[in-house]
Amino acid sequence: MTRVIHTGDTHIGYAQYHSPVRRQDFLDAFEAVIDDAVDGDVDAVVHAGDLFHDRRPELVDLMGTISVLRRLDDAGIPLLAVVGNHESTRGGQWLDLFERLGLATRLGDEPTVVGDTAFYGLDHVPVSRRDDLDYAFAEHDADYAALVAHGLFEPFGYADWDTEHVLAESDVAFDAMLLGDNHTPDVAEVSDTWVTYPGSTERASASEREGRGYNLVAFDADAAGGDDRVEIRRRALDTRPFVFVEVELREGEGAARVRERVRQHDLGDAVVLVDVTGDGDPVTPAAIEEFATEEGALIARVTDRREVETDAEVDVSFADPEDAVRERIEEMALSEAARDVDEAVRADTLPDSNVRETVKGRVEERIEDLDAFEGGGAGGDDEAGADAEQDDVDTEDDDGDIEDDADTDADDAEGDDADADEDDADTDADDADADETDDETGAGGDADDERSPESPATDGQVSMEDYL
Repeated sequence: MTRVIHTGDTHIGYAQYHSPVRRQDFLDAFEAVIDDAVDGDVDAVVHAGDLFHDRRPELVDLMGTISVLRRLDDAGIPLLAVVGNHESTRGGQWLDLFERLGLATRLGDEPTVVGDTAFYGLDHVPVSRRDDLDYAFAEHDADYAALVAHGLFEPFGYADWDTEHVLAESDVAFDAMLLGDNHTPDVAEVSDTWVTYPGSTERASASEREGRGYNLVAFDADAAGGDDRVEIRRRALDTRPFVFVEVELREGEGAARVRERVRQHDLGDAVVLVDVTGDGDPVTPAAIEEFATEEGALIARVTDRREVETDAEVDVSFADPEDAVRERIEEMALSEAARDVDEAVRADTLPDSNVRETVKGRVEERIEDLDAFEGGGAGGDDEAGADAEQDDVDTEDDDGDIEDDADTDADDAEGDDADADEDDADTDADDADADETDDETGAGGDADDERSPESPATDGQVSMEDYL
């Protein structure tokens, strides 16, 4: 029998709502998974991608992750992992660094046997490149086999990857597919193979209302009840509470009614998200947010979803401007290179003086990779706009990331910051146009930290050496 913890989409380094406390929450959630692994004496921890939220994690996130992984290593429990779309680089991966440090194993087409189970890996692959995959996995002599992969697989929501095709074309008969990318936990049986997502370990978007957790997977015919061979159980994590307040204002009702509804909840150290609808009086979101924080909330965000009519017959929504920017960029179906540029221009961690050189460096970094400049249909190749329910950390990407993932989360950045970033995007993206001849669809970006104008953009391998 082999017992493993199946987790993924930990998104370490995600400063959700620009909050350092929320940033720590994502690392704490991953640490809680490792605590359970050590206490539960499992045979391995399987991570299905997006360990980090960004392909250029900051030093504090790297050091925190290494500290957690050393605890797992000290307990003699291996970490088996694949690379997700958020953390993927063109060169060496951060997972390669952890493997060199003896803290992880990067899964691939050769089997990694733990107990009586052979584990294989399939990193995230953009839709445009999947036709080139041959799913040729090396043979094994273990009792069971599992494929760990990152992507949106059928039959789950927003799927763009044919699970039956993967299983039919693979050289190995898999008992289970342990997946990452979809932040909603789920399980199904496809072609006599169990296929499951553990969900994200922290709420990366307002749409992720259910409790967070991971899977405990046992490969054992007896434990699974005979014929199934695989048993999958859900385990909960104790994460920061989110309070969702929905207020429908009737005519004559306004801010007082919203405050009354907010006061009915336990707000202590919670992320409070208030949705206002109805026909009542105008509400000032900032005033409600201040009230909620005074009542004990860690963070409060108010979205007035009502529309007002103007003389020009233009509907104006009081939603987050950054959300509108994100949606517009997804509609444009930018290329992977263009998303890199957009992310650099709008990143709040990059000084204005470094934007031009950073954009130039990112274009030069990809200049030999023509696929990065290829365009596609609306929505792009890399699940842009696919997962309207996920953060997949994706819609709430407060670090300025526009993700290609179905992890789309509404960004709760301050309105003024978003407006300023949007203006910067209009100016600086034009400067990069000469270098980007085919700017149409692609993968998600990442917020670049302050890079010296003298140093060009580099791939992940060089970044590792810089950190170490």
